[in-house]
Amino acid sequence: QVQLVESGGGLVQPGGSLRLSCAASGVIFSINTMGWYRQEAGKERELVARITRTGRTDYADSVKGRSIISRDNAKNTVYLQMNSLKPEDTAVYYCNADVSILATMPASNYWGKGTLVTVSS
Repeated sequence: QVQLVESGGGLVQPGGSLRLSCAASGVIFSINTMGWYRQEAGKERELVARITRTGRTDYADSVKGRSIISRDNAKNTVYLQMNSLKPEDTAVYYCNADVSILATMPASNYWGKGTLVTVSS
């Protein structure tokens, strides 16, 4: 089994910053793409940013220039540094990863349980 555990959410004022972390644990051979998604109340989950194992990144237009995704492959951890936060960034942020548990098996997709980010004064 593979678990993804997010941390770092909370309440922040507009213009502030947060750093989210997500650590993968369990039976892991390799992790391919890792990413962050978010879901506002009553809306569909959407991509925020993702990063491949080799470091190629992709960002949603809404966070481009304000956020940086990074990962530590040795720690099976992905980070999301969010700056200049806006009230519209308020959402539950979910970690996502494509994980192979064996060299001979294709990767499966896993989700964390989410961490709430609230941007409000």
